[in-house]
Amino acid sequence: MPTGPEVKSELRARLLARRRQRPAAERASAAAALTRALQAGLAGAATVAAFVPDETEPGAGALPGALSRPGTRVLLPVVPDTGRELRWAVDTGRLAPGRFGLLEPTGPRLEPAAIGEADVVVVPALAVARDGARLGRGGGYYDRALPLARDDAVLVALVFDDELVDALPVERHDRRVTAVVTPSGGWQALPTSQ
Repeated sequence: MPTGPEVKSELRARLLARRRQRPAAERASAAAALTRALQAGLAGAATVAAFVPDETEPGAGALPGALSRPGTRVLLPVVPDTGRELRWAVDTGRLAPGRFGLLEPTGPRLEPAAIGEADVVVVPALAVARDGARLGRGGGYYDRALPLARDDAVLVALVFDDELVDALPVERHDRRVTAVVTPSGGWQALPTSQ
């Protein structure tokens, strides 16, 4: 498959357009299925780093609330006012608009290295390949954050069924995910060799 920023940009544009056209009822149904599968897959995780999906993303309206359970600490990303290195904060259930209009927790900010405390990191994606390649939105925030995750952390992406694909363009800095959750396929482990 061809690689490079131009190829990824064109693919992102098509995937984002398709997400915007997805009916609200389909998104709500997908969110319910995704959260059920994600909850089962997260059993036993003491710390989970996750995200707050926007209205077009898988899990919108259901995450991060579905991740909160006794004994589980949920970290959510905070996009800084400047720069591209995510900070984190503990999810207390209170969210406010942040940079780019993304919802983020209101509590004290933690350093970028806080992602290293997570047993599982739930990452946003526009698409995931069956070999674990992940296509993000292109801002580079997770490209900078994921190297700070523990080597044994489970990296799981949430996508709609049609966004789990055979192949994606990959660049040297891209880190593969170890699992994917789709509405109809549930939690699926992916190959760990890269």
